[in-house]
Amino acid sequence: MIIIGIAGGSGSGKTTLARNISEHFTDRISILRHDDYYKSQSDIPERERAELNYDHPSAFDTELLISHLDMLRRGESVSSPVYDYTIHDRSGRTRNVLASEVVILEGILIFENEDILSRLDMKIFVDTDPDVRIIRRIVRDVKKRGRTLESVIAQYLATVKPMHEAFVEPSKKRADIIIPEGGKNPVAYGMIIDKIESYLAKK
Repeated sequence: MIIIGIAGGSGSGKTTLARNISEHFTDRISILRHDDYYKSQSDIPERERAELNYDHPSAFDTELLISHLDMLRRGESVSSPVYDYTIHDRSGRTRNVLASEVVILEGILIFENEDILSRLDMKIFVDTDPDVRIIRRIVRDVKKRGRTLESVIAQYLATVKPMHEAFVEPSKKRADIIIPEGGKNPVAYGMIIDKIESYLAKK
């Protein structure tokens, strides 16, 4: 098994890159989404949940994520939480993730934590211009997550941008591979596929 971490700022193209890799390896791959490991906030009113800082490392249930990575490494499947962005909380559902030959963990802060970092065989950072990332985030959050333009901009200025500068950008130096534009970079994508194939052949 190879566990690959794909990190980068919000809207950088992490999910697109992970999806492209997944389409190449089909049934040989499983994906974990760091966002699904946000801590449960069911005891907090929804209006207050919307004001929380979701871009700080403390927002995540890191202990659960690490235990799931270890289970996958041992060949055990895991039941990942499923996060619902429309209510700012876990949905109550779970998703079965198999211990496949290739496991991808994608998220903004996965290179910030040393314990997560030590469990990754390959670390990819998607480096995308801030203007592009904020535009993508606006389009995504308004169309798919039920947010208003005003709320997306307010959250970006209050937490997303400062937390990116404090935690995400510094974690870039821990990457094995830094690529611009994520899934929209076919040359880098091809090199990553070749590297994964080589890694699996050695295993």
